[in-house]
Amino acid sequence: MAASGKFISFEGIDGAGKSTHIGYVAELLAARGLTVVTTREPGGTTLGEQLRELLLHEKMHLETEALLMFAARREHLAQVIEPALARGDWVITDRFTDASFAYQGGGRKLELQKLEALEQWVHPHLQPNLTLLFDVPLEIARARLDATRALDKFEQEQAGFFAATRNEYLRRAKQFPLRFRVIDSTRPLNDVRALLADIVASI
Repeated sequence: MAASGKFISFEGIDGAGKSTHIGYVAELLAARGLTVVTTREPGGTTLGEQLRELLLHEKMHLETEALLMFAARREHLAQVIEPALARGDWVITDRFTDASFAYQGGGRKLELQKLEALEQWVHPHLQPNLTLLFDVPLEIARARLDATRALDKFEQEQAGFFAATRNEYLRRAKQFPLRFRVIDSTRPLNDVRALLADIVASI
C-alpha cells in the first residue's frame, strides 16, 4: 500500500450532520493536490448499492442484517477502498465498520463478539487512519431528520435505539482514542469546519 494513501471514515447517528461535511473535507484534501475517493456504506459498488436498498427498507433477521452489511463491506473493500489506497489515493467513506458496532451492536443488541468475528474476517488488518465521529443529542438529531426527507427503517427507530447506538459509538471512540476524533455537531457550521480543517491539516 502506498504510504501517501489515507483512509478517513465519517460516523454518527442519523441526523448528526456528518454527510454535510464530507464534501468540504474532500475539497480541503484536493486543494493539497491529493486524489480523493468519496464513497459510502452500505453501498459504494453496484452490488453494495443493491444491498443498501434491501438493508434500508426491508425487514430481516438481525443476523441477516449484520451479515449483509459485512458482505457489502467486503465488496466495497475489494472494488473501491483497497485499490484506491494501493494507488496512493485518499479515501473518505460515509460510514464503515464502527457503524455496524453502533447500529447492529448498540441499537439492535447483536452480541459484539459476533461483530468482532466478522470484522476480523472481512478486514483483519485495515482500519481507518482517522474516524470523525459527529456527536449530537438525540432530540437535535431527530429534529434534523424530520426536516429533511422520508425516513428509512433505521431513521424510523425510537429514541431508545438511537441512545444505544450513540452510546456504542462513544464507547468505540474511548476504545480507540488514537483513531477517533469526536466532533460536537451542535456547534455552528463554520466552527465545525474550522475544526475539521485543523484536524485534516494534521494528517
